[in-house]
Amino acid sequence: METIGDSSLPDSQDRATIYEQITSRGVPRREFLKFCGWMSVCMGLGPAGAAQVAAALENKRRLPVVWLHFQECTCCSESFLRSSHPIVADILLDKLSLDYTETLMAASGHQAESCLQDTIKKYKGEYVLCVEGSIPLGEDGAYCCIGGKSAKQIIEEVAADAKAIIAWGNCATAGCVQAAKPNPTMAAPVHKVIAGKPIIHVQGCPPIAEVMAGVLVHLLTFDRIPELDSLGRPKAFYSRRVHDTCYRRPNYDAGLFVESFDDENARKGYCLYKMGCRGPTTYNSCGTIRWNGGVSFPIQSGHPCIGCSEENFWDNGPFYQRLSNLPGFGIESTADKIGGAVLGVAAVGAAAHAVMTNLRKRHAIGEQAGESAEKAEESNASQHPETES
Repeated sequence: METIGDSSLPDSQDRATIYEQITSRGVPRREFLKFCGWMSVCMGLGPAGAAQVAAALENKRRLPVVWLHFQECTCCSESFLRSSHPIVADILLDKLSLDYTETLMAASGHQAESCLQDTIKKYKGEYVLCVEGSIPLGEDGAYCCIGGKSAKQIIEEVAADAKAIIAWGNCATAGCVQAAKPNPTMAAPVHKVIAGKPIIHVQGCPPIAEVMAGVLVHLLTFDRIPELDSLGRPKAFYSRRVHDTCYRRPNYDAGLFVESFDDENARKGYCLYKMGCRGPTTYNSCGTIRWNGGVSFPIQSGHPCIGCSEENFWDNGPFYQRLSNLPGFGIESTADKIGGAVLGVAAVGAAAHAVMTNLRKRHAIGEQAGESAEKAEESNASQHPETES
């Protein structure tokens, strides 16, 4: 894990801490501590990590952020803004010191360009660059221009003094549909344009809002990028296959599959593997963190996973066509043969049940962690009344 530097800038005394901004918006400390506990669990830190997250948000100055948009549909920003947690959606993004973003900023034209230049000069080497969208390299970058400059020129200029880069979504990390064959604009992901900078790939089309928040909170808490996998994705969120945490997994192991979207098996909620589900080859947190406040995810809505958090997923199709030669062990290699490994099925089914039980407890653990941190704080105050403000 690479250190990216202290976010408490020497010239940033005019900027309040994250916690000061949160409380100024009327959020009670109890809710703040619950958020810290919930976020620490999402990041894989466990309940004990709540204190680390709380300390960071209480003491760190706001993080300067430049958020660029290129070839994309803005779904990553839309996902983040629609987080079910108010601290994520309404405060964390707003109070990170989002100095420049074409989508959310009020300024436009010359004023917007002035904001960008002022930010990269004032916070040289200290700002985080967030990129949404692919960069077209064809025709000297003429397919995407902002303020008279091509996307390639802009990202090279802004990335030069950034301390870290976050590539949001499949467009910025792998090119997405713009880079699909025949790729007429020669769309390229960030890592194929920028070198020599730490880049975090937050995959998905779009990524889950809480995953995006978790990456930013990790940077604030530890002043370094999180541990990444071989594709540059944070392991805390991309270390398990969607298949492994899917509530339909027991049906897969039992050989119970949906044969068409309108059949009886679909109504019973059987496995969508034969409908082209990419869950067995896709790494993401969809089955654990989920969407819309942890209520659902595509598979739960009856649609197979299309593998949007993997490279070249648009060219890995066609969609809705069953995966062939699926690698795996035991019953996975003979998904259509029922009864050949009864004990194995039972064991996997038990494991799947254990996973689901654990997932149901996830939100409760986050809240308990926050409450524990609050009680510890109250106990410390009672033992040392002279330190109370």
